[in-house]
Amino acid sequence: MDRSVSLSSSPPSPSSALSRAERFVWLTARVLEQRRFAYHFLEGGAEAVETALTAYLGPDGGYGHGLEPDLRGPVSQPLHAVHALRVLDGIGRCGGQRIERLCRYLTAVSTSDGALPVSHPSLRGYPAAPWIPVTDDPPSGLLTTGPVVGLLHRNEVWHAWLFRATDFCWAAVTALAEGAPGHPHEIAAAVAFLDGVPDRGRAEDAAGRLGRRVRERGLVALDPARAEDAAAPPGQGGPGPYALVHDLAPAPDSLARRWFTDAEVDRSLDILADAQREDGGWPARRRAWAPGAALETRPVVTLESLLTLRAYGRPV
Repeated sequence: MDRSVSLSSSPPSPSSALSRAERFVWLTARVLEQRRFAYHFLEGGAEAVETALTAYLGPDGGYGHGLEPDLRGPVSQPLHAVHALRVLDGIGRCGGQRIERLCRYLTAVSTSDGALPVSHPSLRGYPAAPWIPVTDDPPSGLLTTGPVVGLLHRNEVWHAWLFRATDFCWAAVTALAEGAPGHPHEIAAAVAFLDGVPDRGRAEDAAGRLGRRVRERGLVALDPARAEDAAAPPGQGGPGPYALVHDLAPAPDSLARRWFTDAEVDRSLDILADAQREDGGWPARRRAWAPGAALETRPVVTLESLLTLRAYGRPV
């Protein structure tokens, strides 16, 4: 039997959040999200997830073809690499020749800083969310470099590309902690870097300073009744007009979890649990710009929501 589509021996209650989410996934999700859901919640196999992810792999070792739903077209892009690494990390397959080829791609598209731009000029001419810049000489971005570097370090990947990219991330995180303007997406990228980088003492120190800055600047909505006070800067896409605690600390072992009290985390998780819609899926807290992108994003968000709730011990 193909374990990737088999049900567990104890299926969830028909009224449970997981059961309703399962129906939503089968009705709406891409094959990749269906395979991921099966792996994480139905005892499915990792091989099936890898096979589905391979459909997005390009000849240059990068990923394209709308893997990140806000970027359309076939060309490989750094944001697709972030998405792919999160998938591979989640199934424990972040290594081997696939990652070696990906690192060669990262080297090829890096800026003069040795880091990644948010988007590569090859995206020009293909549809993309309006908040994603496409320029001929794009700057380095923590938004892409932070999660990629953090996930590679987390999985003990060693490649020459990581040396300068890691230095870039340290400098960018330090700038954020010292008061540089920051969007919640950049804060989340900084956390992804700090959660994976090998120098744990330095990471904990940087995370402490960054967390104080996040709270001082009101970059996260601690009180749901006053969420508008944590509005993100204009012109940015999701996760939404403000960040909630679980956006920055999606798991209890994240360094960002230390920034918040138990009560603040519980309130945020309550909001997350209550956000499940009648159709079983979670909403995408970002501006909708194309029907296909919106449709493909919701199953991704649904998976992330379920994984966050489970990581904190909430029933799903």
